[in-house]
Amino acid sequence: MANGKPLKNNASSFGWSLSDRGFGPVSEPHSAAGSAETDSLASGFDLATYWRLAVKWRLLILILTAACLAIGLAVTMLTPPIYRASSVIQIDRETPQVFRDGVPTGDRGGSSLEFLSTQYGLLHSRSLAERVVNSLDLANSDTFLEQMGQPAAKSAGADTPDAVNRRRDRATRIVMANLDVAPVSNSRLVRVSFKSPSPQLSAQLANAISENFIQANLDHKFESSAYVREFLEKQIEETKQKLEDTERELVAYASGQQIINITEPNSDTQGQSLTTTNLIALNNSLVEARSRRVSAEEKWRQAQSAAVMSIPEVVDSAPIQTMIAERARLDGQYREQLEIYKPDYPAMQQLRAQIDGIDRQIASLGSNIKQSIRNQFVIAANEERSLQAQVDGLTGNVLDLRQRSIQYNILQRELDTSRELYDGLLQRYKEVGVTGGVTTNNIAIIDRAQAPGRPSSPNLLINLAIALFVGLGLGALSAFILEALDESLATPEDVETKVGVPVLGVIPKLGDGINPIVALDDIRSGFSEAYYALRTALQFSTPQGAPASILITSSRPGEGKSTTAFAVAHNLARVGRRVLLVDGDLRRPSLHRVVGGTNNVGVSNFLSGSDGLADKVQPTSHPNLAFIACGPIPPNPAELWGGDRATAFVQEALTQFDHVIIDGPPVLGFADAPILAAQVTGFLFVAESRGARRSQVRGALRRLASGHARLLGVVLTKFNARAATSYGGYDYAYDYDYAADSTARPGDKGRRAPR
Repeated sequence: MANGKPLKNNASSFGWSLSDRGFGPVSEPHSAAGSAETDSLASGFDLATYWRLAVKWRLLILILTAACLAIGLAVTMLTPPIYRASSVIQIDRETPQVFRDGVPTGDRGGSSLEFLSTQYGLLHSRSLAERVVNSLDLANSDTFLEQMGQPAAKSAGADTPDAVNRRRDRATRIVMANLDVAPVSNSRLVRVSFKSPSPQLSAQLANAISENFIQANLDHKFESSAYVREFLEKQIEETKQKLEDTERELVAYASGQQIINITEPNSDTQGQSLTTTNLIALNNSLVEARSRRVSAEEKWRQAQSAAVMSIPEVVDSAPIQTMIAERARLDGQYREQLEIYKPDYPAMQQLRAQIDGIDRQIASLGSNIKQSIRNQFVIAANEERSLQAQVDGLTGNVLDLRQRSIQYNILQRELDTSRELYDGLLQRYKEVGVTGGVTTNNIAIIDRAQAPGRPSSPNLLINLAIALFVGLGLGALSAFILEALDESLATPEDVETKVGVPVLGVIPKLGDGINPIVALDDIRSGFSEAYYALRTALQFSTPQGAPASILITSSRPGEGKSTTAFAVAHNLARVGRRVLLVDGDLRRPSLHRVVGGTNNVGVSNFLSGSDGLADKVQPTSHPNLAFIACGPIPPNPAELWGGDRATAFVQEALTQFDHVIIDGPPVLGFADAPILAAQVTGFLFVAESRGARRSQVRGALRRLASGHARLLGVVLTKFNARAATSYGGYDYAYDYDYAADSTARPGDKGRRAPR
């Protein structure tokens, strides 16, 4: 664990591959904020990151916000007041059509939205503005133009038609520019507003616009009605002429073809021909005669085969029924007398004679009725034959008439159509004549505009709010741009996000005049605690503990790599490890001054061919820590490190020591570091807080990656925790000086915090 953060370990390897992180010889490096932006997008919105950014650039944001507020205040104070007056009108939907009820002013179909949008466009139209200008004579009004901030309307010799048109056009543009039409939501109300420096002028113009809009609507309807009347007159004249021509043609054709149609009185339907009428009458008579003949024939068939006294007509005859009753009476009387007298008694014979006479009368009357039934059948049959003959004769005449009536019917239909059209046009013309002078209106003024008591603009609060938002927006945008352009690596997060490599240790900045060696010897100092944390991170970097051979390098001189190399070696030696500290900077050695050794003999001698390390290793005042100086500065350091002796040097040193810590040369500008990094197990890259640049670090890591070196991590040196509080509280996360007075809270001054 380093600095309270867990390190990413791998069970089978250690360090981080620069090639895998985009620093390989083939791969191009990521953008400055590439990894950070990717992680930020993947993890979502990070409020803490944006807050640190805002705190970091707070002075810039405050300055831009204050400047925008000042500009907004100045603009508000210098802007002349503008008064807005509004009138409210109601626009009702109407859909009159040319041939429907109401005023025939043309079809205004379409959806309600289209209709209202059309009305809004008419309110914004130039024609309405010109109408207002003409009605109030604004083109010649010096007062109007001066109030609207325009020069006087008239000047000497400015009465020419071109000058008049220019003044009218200027006044029209002013009216259109200051007019505002706003529909009231979910209603048919429209708010018509006009703004100007004068409250009275604003109210006058708002009312004038509404009134002229209503009058323009009425004028349009009247003009549409006049056009319809002219159109109907023309159509009536044409239809009347066509109707007369069709009537003449129809009469001439009927006379030539002898077509006579009979029309019922008070009937509008077309009459039938005389032949057809006769045929219909005879056919009806034939049907009735046939019905009578069938009935008579059936009666005769029944009467012909039946007894006379069984025929229904005979039985139902009143005379026969009377005679039957008389015979029954005489027969009863005869039977009564028969008990007294004999049949040959004269009285009895007289009764018999009467009875026989009645029987003969009944038989004669029944025979006559039967003959009458036969006669009725014969008469009905003769009548049917006669009517059938007449119907057959008229049928041919009707069929011939129908052939001759085809053209007649065509002419008749054309005549009827022309007559209906003529009657309809006359009716519409009468409606136009009656309603043409009536000006129906679907627009009404609901509220007239009143002179406002206070200006509508400028609004100080709104302008300041806008200025505040603009200032904050500009400040935030500037902060983002400057942050994107910021090359400095000030915090561990900057290293991880802008470079994309992990930070193993954060070394605090020492005060002026403090010797790093003295600070390291003080185990209670924050400087020493920071390197303890770095040693711990190295011990957890591999399953076997700290790497055997470590190169300490940086992008440029002066970033603290020599101090870091000594501190790492010193802390490893403190835990009982045998450590060899090597000054591998063959161009500008300085480590011998740090450990208090000499630089007479050292690495350059071994790399040049000298055998053995024993005569080159110098003891130090620190237990378990040995030192090899640079030795004489060679003319070709890169060639020495690139030879086979460099590998032999590291291998031989590891046979005598547990760890070899090499203080290497800077990376940029020299070829030594990439060659040397390939000879060791891993390397630590030292970057100075606020001194190292992103491009420098990435360039150095890219060069090291060309030799397939393994990065253990980055050490951020000279980190000022107090100055980094603007980045989000690094004074607690990276301040290791627990016992110093600087860690005391307000009110605890003078007391030392316990370790």
